Amino acid sequence: MTGGTEPPRETSLDVIQRELTAFARRARAAAARVHPELPLVSYTLLAHIEERHGCRATDLAAHYLLDKSTVSRQLAGLEKLGFVERRPAPDDHRVQVLHATEEGTKVLASARTNRRAAYQERLKDWSAEDLARFAAYLLRYNDAGTDDLPDHPSP
Repeated sequence: MTGGTEPPRETSLDVIQRELTAFARRARAAAARVHPELPLVSYTLLAHIEERHGCRATDLAAHYLLDKSTVSRQLAGLEKLGFVERRPAPDDHRVQVLHATEEGTKVLASARTNRRAAYQERLKDWSAEDLARFAAYLLRYNDAGTDDLPDHPSP
């Protein structure tokens, strides 16, 4: 700020909350444009399944702090679209492991390409130093965890 004065902490927190909410809304809208039947939560779960080369539904619920019922509904939609399939775990055939299908992998690749292009366009005027700072702040924020956040509704 000018004159060496900083805004009150509460003012900054209000701005952060408002802007993160706007960011989340844009992310949901962008996900809907990539694939109208693939909401942001489903996209996120599918990406996690692909990155892990398979995982259990309970692992997804624990990782994203979601109700099992929320994960179950999202997975049912992904299975219906043909983006996810269940396979028995190699070490225990009673356990079902989720895997991205070939079609699911294609949708993710397309979404990543579109998202990267959108970020490149939106941030094209930012310096490399500003981008590095922004990336570092996002990492720092996300590394802080969610233990101290108020309860948030399931997406």
